[in-house]
Amino acid sequence: QVQLVESGGGLVQPGGSLRLSCVASGNIDSTYTMSWYRQAPGKQRELVAVITRGNSNYADSVKGRFTISRDNPKNTVYLQMNSLKPEDTGVYYCKADKLLSDNTLNNYWGQGIQVTVSS
Repeated sequence: QVQLVESGGGLVQPGGSLRLSCVASGNIDSTYTMSWYRQAPGKQRELVAVITRGNSNYADSVKGRFTISRDNPKNTVYLQMNSLKPEDTGVYYCKADKLLSDNTLNNYWGQGIQVTVSS
């Protein structure tokens, strides 16, 4: 049974910081690509950051402010969010995916966690 559990969200003032964590259990290992997505009210879910074994990429809107990292022995991926803006508000989701040898795509989502940036 695969589970992704996010934590670390909450309310923060503009300019503040938060660190989200996503702990993976079950058959998730370091070969999975790990991502953070977010969904603002009334908007589509969007990719925020993604990390593979050796590379990371970011949405233009968060470059220079957010950092994705992973701790493989702990099966945990993090999203450090600095200089937060009101437009960063939304539900943040952790995702794990992997293309298997038979071309089947395994993907799993966390339940999501609320991040609110407001004064």
